[in-house]
Amino acid sequence: MNDSFRPSDSLKNVRYEIRGKLARRAHEMERMGHEIISLNIGNPGLFGFRTPETMRLAMIENLRQSEAYCHQKGIFPAREAVVMQQQARGVHGVSAEEVFIGNGVSELIDLVLRALLNDGDEVLVPSPDYPLWSAAVTLNRGRAVHYPCDPGNGFIPDPDAVEALITHRTRAIVIINPNNPTGAVYPRAVLEQLARMAEKHGLVVFADEIYDQILYDDAEFVPMATLVQDTLCATMSGLSKVYRACGYRVGWAVFSGRLPAAADYLSALELLSSLRLCSNVPAQWAVQTALGGYQSIRELTAPGGRLYESRAAITAAAASSPYLRVTVPRGALYAFIGIDTSRLAGFDDQTFALDLLEQKHVLVAPGVSFNVPYRNHFRVTNLPDAATLKAVFQRMDELLAAYASGASETPAAARVVDAAARFK
Repeated sequence: MNDSFRPSDSLKNVRYEIRGKLARRAHEMERMGHEIISLNIGNPGLFGFRTPETMRLAMIENLRQSEAYCHQKGIFPAREAVVMQQQARGVHGVSAEEVFIGNGVSELIDLVLRALLNDGDEVLVPSPDYPLWSAAVTLNRGRAVHYPCDPGNGFIPDPDAVEALITHRTRAIVIINPNNPTGAVYPRAVLEQLARMAEKHGLVVFADEIYDQILYDDAEFVPMATLVQDTLCATMSGLSKVYRACGYRVGWAVFSGRLPAAADYLSALELLSSLRLCSNVPAQWAVQTALGGYQSIRELTAPGGRLYESRAAITAAAASSPYLRVTVPRGALYAFIGIDTSRLAGFDDQTFALDLLEQKHVLVAPGVSFNVPYRNHFRVTNLPDAATLKAVFQRMDELLAAYASGASETPAAARVVDAAARFK
């Protein structure tokens, strides 16, 4: 008899540290009575943001129609609302038949890759990435090939460097814009180059655009589907971020471009959608109201709005710190903070995240969680109010100053070893 139940070998290279051991340690500390400021996840509802009331009313008014399974692709009003949004953005040739509603974009990431990949197929994924993309590629028998989005270039990818990574096994490219974790918003010229590259090599374009309306200052969001014509483009978005409805679990994938050539692939995706019967029905009734109604996100991201002012607090704190560096986020809900290693040689992001949690009761996501080769970054969300963020960065500077003076509780080498042991 086996004395242990081993997990599947398919999980060996799967990581999702955003909700990993650090987060579990934070929960332990909270149960012990400590108040933890959690900056590791972009979860608006935890920071006092509310879903628009009209969306809640739309769900309530349609509860009677939500008790049966719906079509595997989703209810028609929701899919048609997505089509209308795409058409208003200049995307042509799309109907409700090309829209799939899922239990959040997270479920759809898994389904679109499962329908596409065979053993050893490669998918180009940005580095830093949203780690679910790399994990889902691995779980679906593929290989994530990370293309660099260099901090020195504002985290904008170099299309020529991306193309150099393409092999005969490359099937798709993932483009996250506005970007999580960096807050970069990609210029039109870069997106056009990536579109031509994907068309040249016959790659599926997975455009993760969940933050499409969360923009600051003069940032311009360019929908990838308006640029991709001669290959298949899957635009993925949902209610979680722009409409502050993470718990509703409603996302969508809408396909455009070379649709006739993708008929078998889309049939396979419909089969997978059928196997899970359907996605959450009540919250689908909020989609039409959300996309067709007043876009309150614009008040939050404009000067004086809470997201705008919180972002300003982060950039000001980093600018005034002797240890921190940041590329000002132009979109999304995050900042990817760098450490000046000329002042803190040997800095390790996981060690810092652990020390910050244990000593200062602040939870961040270490940069290595986002599949980067360097160890001097971490991600925070700008969802807390500006005053809270100012206090958080003061705590960070206190810890970093202790590192710099050698006054931290354990020697740097011992901290690195301890952190490595905890993260295994």
